[in-house]
Amino acid sequence: VQLQACGGGLVQAGGSLRLSCAASGHSFSRYGMGWFRQAPGQERTFIATISRNGNTVYADSVKGRFTISRDNAKKTVYLQMNSLKSEDTAVYYCAADHQILTAPPQTKADNYDYWGQGTQVTVSS
Repeated sequence: VQLQACGGGLVQAGGSLRLSCAASGHSFSRYGMGWFRQAPGQERTFIATISRNGNTVYADSVKGRFTISRDNAKKTVYLQMNSLKSEDTAVYYCAADHQILTAPPQTKADNYDYWGQGTQVTVSS
C-alpha cells in the first residue's frame, strides 16, 4: 500500500483545513487508518484513527475539533480540522494498519505498517 497525503497549508488560527490521504493498491477496506503529526524537535504523536469497521479514537488535544472519516470506494481517509490553533502546526502523516475485521482502533505508531510522506500544516496566530 502506498499512501499520498495532501491538503496541508497555511491557515489562520480558528480556521479549517481538510487533509486527504489516498491509498494505492488493493484491499483498502482491510486497513485501519490513522493520522499522526510531528512538530519540529518533537516526537511523532497520535491524532486520530478509524478502524476497519468505522470506530474512531482521537487524541485529547484534538477531540471535538478534528474529525476522521474514510471512503473505501475512493480508498481515501480524511482529517477535517476545525478551530485550528498555533499548536496544531506540524507535519501530518497518514498511516495504514492491516487489521482483522474486529480489531480495535490503533493509537500507537508501531502498530502501523505503511506511512505516507507527510503534509505540512502551519497555523498562524
